[in-house]
Amino acid sequence: MAGKGVGSPLNAIFLLVLLVITIGMMAVQVAEGRMCKTPSGKFKGYCVSSTNCKNVCRTEGFPSGSCDFHVTSRKCYCYKPCP
Repeated sequence: MAGKGVGSPLNAIFLLVLLVITIGMMAVQVAEGRMCKTPSGKFKGYCVSSTNCKNVCRTEGFPSGSCDFHVTSRKCYCYKPCP
């Protein structure tokens, strides 16, 4: 029975630490803002390399891009901050 008294404060501290970390991560996501996703107009074919996709998106005026799954294939999507 003496072991139960020691476990409870440790569990409470552990949960408190997890809560603080979770709240901190949520604050970072809110500060970053939302990113809007648009299919690339210039990228052709199956998207294998996110680096190539990103480079094509930059020629279209987007700051970033990556290969993402779309239904059954991978397509190049460009990203920019939402207005």
